[in-house]
Amino acid sequence: MPRFTIIEHTGAEHQVEAEVGQSVMQGAIDALVPGILADCGGSCSCATCHCYVDESWASRLPPPESTEREMLECVVEPRETSRLACQLRVTPAIDGLVIRLPASQI
Repeated sequence: MPRFTIIEHTGAEHQVEAEVGQSVMQGAIDALVPGILADCGGSCSCATCHCYVDESWASRLPPPESTEREMLECVVEPRETSRLACQLRVTPAIDGLVIRLPASQI
């Protein structure tokens, strides 16, 4: 199973192993990572799974679709590499992915 790292705004790191096909959000929830609220359950309608993809990974992921881009307009502290973890799919290609969580999702 692919592994990825989630870094809380405090610097605490979580190594997450998730099944191919799951969302990064679901993998984080299953691993009990704090800071991924996922209020909408992954339907891309709340932006409470906002994260920052490390710059070295940003170009390796598929670009956000229009619904995700619209939701990202509502997040606190957006960055160039802002994404919604519910829209990032776990594939073998994301093995080693690093994402950071904003302070606004405590």
